Amino acid sequence: MSTYEEITVRLPDGYPASARLWSPEGRATGGVLYLHGIQSHAGWYDASAQALCDAGMAVLQPDRRGSGRNASERGHADSPQQLIDDALACLEVIAEHAGQPRVHVLGVSWGGKLAAAMHVHQPARTRSLTLVTPGLFPVVDVSAAEKFRIGWSMVSNPERLFDIPLNDPRLFTADPQWIRFLENDSLQLHQATAGFFLASRRMDRTARRLPDAPAVPLHLLLAADERIVDNEATRAFIREMSWPHRVVTCFDNSRHTLEMGPDRDSYLEDLVRWLSDPEAFTQA
Repeated sequence: MSTYEEITVRLPDGYPASARLWSPEGRATGGVLYLHGIQSHAGWYDASAQALCDAGMAVLQPDRRGSGRNASERGHADSPQQLIDDALACLEVIAEHAGQPRVHVLGVSWGGKLAAAMHVHQPARTRSLTLVTPGLFPVVDVSAAEKFRIGWSMVSNPERLFDIPLNDPRLFTADPQWIRFLENDSLQLHQATAGFFLASRRMDRTARRLPDAPAVPLHLLLAADERIVDNEATRAFIREMSWPHRVVTCFDNSRHTLEMGPDRDSYLEDLVRWLSDPEAFTQA
């Protein structure tokens, strides 16, 4: 059974970001950059990272600056470009570790939006894209009044914190054990700064330019009992792309975090089969 090593990745501005590096026995068959959501961190996704590593892939799970195990500048980012550059720096780390110039990029929830924006910005380094319940079209958002306060804070105090509107664990899972896990997760991010909210909003424009970027194999994975993102808008966005190799999979019994639902085993199996050989993947 694979285990991970806790490492520090120095981001372009010198920020020391915590990350989990999973290394398979022997030579890696590929590298996977694994990007988490707005509220989560690497620790939510041990099972999928382990499954991929057991299948021979090297996996890097960075905690985004200001989230997870990163205590400095909690919940903050200066700009969408800073977030994209951070992720590209992590891509360099896993590419070097795996010994391959192109890596698979896997993004969950908000991390799916970041994965799309990364590919738009630097497509030559992407081997495939895996978007798991991606936050391209959210249905949960801050209120209009809160948006006004965030906008004002960008002028007066961009590091002022605001609640992330995802603090009910039942948005992510219906499983009682996982609900308890989320309720007791001290590393979960519950607030972000005005600067981060604006950076995330501006990143939407980059991520939604994905159809115009060079094509790579793409797998969209959705949860039928979704409470956070708009499945139909996301499906339509992917299906209207002209990329030749696109797969859409929906898990009938799960909520947003597929790893924490009843379809977990099927989800992990699909991830491994897909990332082992995206061009050959067919739905069971």
